[in-house]
Amino acid sequence: MKKQTQGITRSASDDALNLAAERARRYVREIGARRVAPAPGDVAALAGFHEGFPATPSDPQDVLRMLDELGSPATVATTGRRYFGFVVGGVLPAVMGANWLAGAWDQNACLRVMSPLAAELEDVVLRWICEALNLPVECEGGLVTCATTANFTALAAARNALLLKAGWDVAEDGMFGAPPIEMVVGAEVHASILKALSLAGFGKRRVTIVESDAQGRMRADKLPKLTERAIVCIQAGNVNSGSFDPASEICRRAKEQGAWVHVDGAFGLWAGVSPRYRHLTQGFELADSWATDAHKWPNVSYDNGIVLVRDGASLRAAMTQSAAYLASGTRREPMHHTPEASRRARGVELWAALKSLGRSGLCALIERTCALAKRFESGLRAAGFQVLNEVVINQVLVSFGDAATTREVIRRIQEDGTCWCGGTEWQGKTAMRISVSSWATTEEDVDRSLEAMVRIARACGVS
Repeated sequence: MKKQTQGITRSASDDALNLAAERARRYVREIGARRVAPAPGDVAALAGFHEGFPATPSDPQDVLRMLDELGSPATVATTGRRYFGFVVGGVLPAVMGANWLAGAWDQNACLRVMSPLAAELEDVVLRWICEALNLPVECEGGLVTCATTANFTALAAARNALLLKAGWDVAEDGMFGAPPIEMVVGAEVHASILKALSLAGFGKRRVTIVESDAQGRMRADKLPKLTERAIVCIQAGNVNSGSFDPASEICRRAKEQGAWVHVDGAFGLWAGVSPRYRHLTQGFELADSWATDAHKWPNVSYDNGIVLVRDGASLRAAMTQSAAYLASGTRREPMHHTPEASRRARGVELWAALKSLGRSGLCALIERTCALAKRFESGLRAAGFQVLNEVVINQVLVSFGDAATTREVIRRIQEDGTCWCGGTEWQGKTAMRISVSSWATTEEDVDRSLEAMVRIARACGVS
C-alpha cells in the first residue's frame, strides 16, 4: 500500500468515493449470479485482515480495494434474490442511494438542532407508518436498531406507566421494591421479547406462558385472569409459521382489566398494508404499543427498527434524558423517544423506501413475496415433502423426514450455494425454514431454489 504522510486532500476524497461507488455498483450488478453463502476459501481469506495495528496511514483507495477484494467475496448475499434463511429483506434501489447520501451527511439524529433533516424525516415516516398499518394517529415513536430494542423500549414505557398508576415512580425509585407486574406471553413467544423483558428488569418467574395452538397462535381462551398491572405480549407474524395471535379477543379482555397489550410485529404487522392480508392484522390496532422492523419486509437497509406507543407521555417518561447542554425545543425531539441519544439518521433510508414504494408498491411487495412462499409450498408438496405450517404469509416450514436427515439436507443446501435456508424446531419436529422477504426475488429464483432443494434431498435418500 502507498504510504500517506499528509492530510487527505479533496482530490483523494473524490477518488475514494468514486472507487467505492464503482465497487458497490459491481457488487450489486453481480449479486444474482454469485453463490448465496460464501465459499470456504473466501471465508478463509478473511485472515488477511488480521495484522498488527498499522503504524502509518494508508491510501484511502488501497483501503477500499482491500475491503472489497477480501470482504465482498465473504459476504452472504442477503441483498440478492435467493436468500431465505432469516426474515431479511434486500435493499431497495432508492434506499441504497439514500444510504450513500446519509453516510455523506453523517447526521446525528439525537436532537432537532443537531439535524433538522433527521428529526423532520422521523416525524414524516412515523406518521406514514401509522397510516399504512392503521395504527392510532396519536401514537408517538422512535427509530431504533431492531425489533429487540423496539420491544425493550415499549416494555419500559409499559412498565413505567403501569407502576405510575400504582403510585410508584420508576425514574425516582427504580425497580427494587416496586409493586409486581405480571408478564403474559404465548408459548411461541419470540426470543427478542424474552430478552427485552430481562433488560426491563423482569425475571422468568414473573412471566406467565399461555398455551398456543398448532400454528403457534396464543389461545385467548387460556389467558389467565388479568389485572391492571399486567402486560400481555402478542405476536403479529410468528417467526416460524407466520401465524397471528387473535388480537381482537386478547385486547378486549386486557382492556376490561386495564392491562397493557404490546405487539411484537417485527415483520408481520406489514401484512396490514395489503387488502388481501389485512384481515390477519385485525385487532392489533387496539394494542398500546408496537414493535416492528423496516429492514425486514419493507427492504430498508440495516439497522432500522421502529417502536410506537399509543400514550406518548409514557414513552417520553421512560426515555427522556436531560442535561444543561441538551436544551430541547418545543417540537418532538428524537432522543426522548429511544434508548439511544447519539445515533445515525435512520429516517433517511426509511423515508426513501416508503416514498419510492408508496402504498401500492409496498402492498405489491408484500403480496408478491407471499405468493412466492405459496409457490415454494406447492413445489415442496408436489415433491412429496411435508410442509408443517399453514402458509399464511411469507413463511414456509418443511420437513425432509427425521431430524438427522432434515439437518443434513439443510447443511447441503447451504453448502451448495444456490440458495440459503436455515433450520428450526417446530412443534417437536426439526424443519427447514423458508422466509421470502426480498423485493428482488422472482418466480425463476423460487424454481431454481426448488430444483436445488429437491436434488439435494433426493441425494440424501429422501423419496
